[in-house]
Order: sequence, then C-alpha cells, then structure tokens
Amino acid sequence: MASAQQIDGGGAEPATEVSEDELFDVLANQRRRFAVHLLKREEKERFEIGDMAEQIAAWENGIDTAEITGDERKRVYTALQQSHLPKMDDAGVVDFNKDRGVVEPTPAIQNVDLYMDVVEGKEIPWSTYYLGLSGVAVALTGAVWLGAWPFILLPDMAWTVAIVVAFAFSAITHKYYTAEMKVGEPDEPPELT
Repeated sequence: MASAQQIDGGGAEPATEVSEDELFDVLANQRRRFAVHLLKREEKERFEIGDMAEQIAAWENGIDTAEITGDERKRVYTALQQSHLPKMDDAGVVDFNKDRGVVEPTPAIQNVDLYMDVVEGKEIPWSTYYLGLSGVAVALTGAVWLGAWPFILLPDMAWTVAIVVAFAFSAITHKYYTAEMKVGEPDEPPELT
C-alpha cells in the first residue's frame, strides 16, 4: 500500500493509510513519535516548526516549555527540519513545507493509532500476562475435572465463573491501560507517563 499516489503534474496526493513498513520507520525515532503525538493531540490544521520543536524539547528534557534553553530548542528544530519531518512527509503522515516552516497533518495521521506497551521495572508485558493467566486457567480446569482436593469443595460452575471473571477483569484493565498509552490521547506522550 503506497503512502502517496502520483497525480497529473507530478505532485503527490496524501493518502489516508500508511504502509506498515513506513509506519514502523516513522515511529522508530522518539522525536518522530513525539511529533505524531503532538499533531494528534492538538488537532490543529497547521503547526509552526518552532512551536513543535519547543514542545518536543521540553518533553525530552522533562521540563516546562518556558524553561527550555535556546540550544535545546535549536537542536530539536534542526533535527526536525533536516531529518524527521522530511521522513514523515515522505511516508505521507504530514505535509512539511520547509521554506515556510509549517507542518500540516494529513488524514493518514488519524490512522496512526500507536499503542505503546511500555514495560517498566518488574512489570510484565500484557502478552506474557495473558499467557500466564491462560496457563492458570488450564491448570485449574484440569484440577477441577480430575476432582482434586480442594477444588471439589466448590461446584464446577463456581470455578468457571472465577475463570471468566479473571479474564474479564484483566481485559477491562488492559483496555484502560491501552487508552492511557495511546499516542495523541493524554497530555504527555506515553513514554513520559
């Protein structure tokens, strides 16, 4: 799936979808993820590159925008202008006008629904959690089926309800966690929360 289609005159018309390879390439860099987050969060038609650089520099340094130095802002501005925004433009996620210093999100940016499965410290990824929960459910079902003590103390239906409740509670928690970790949803990018 191409990110842009050629039209008469040699220009490119933005598409509403980005290929998986292009998406991974765009999101491989933290500054580009921050830019996507900012564009989705603000939902503006147009962004000045200077304003974008200021906010991204603040996020990178863990400070408020009023506290960033000129060097911090300039470093981000230069990287956005020379590397990151042209790459995002090539992928069809934004329209970047380097001469005017303006970034405009394309319709494709709404399809960039990135979920960051951030695992910190001793946390485990959700995929591993569900695999473990499934293992426990299989072991519990086997123990109930074999009539092992103390599992015979409760009726089979109680164990079935317990397994269903465990998966339902896990799914609700995962849904909430996923909503909190989407790019463009909370005030700060998921990597900073």
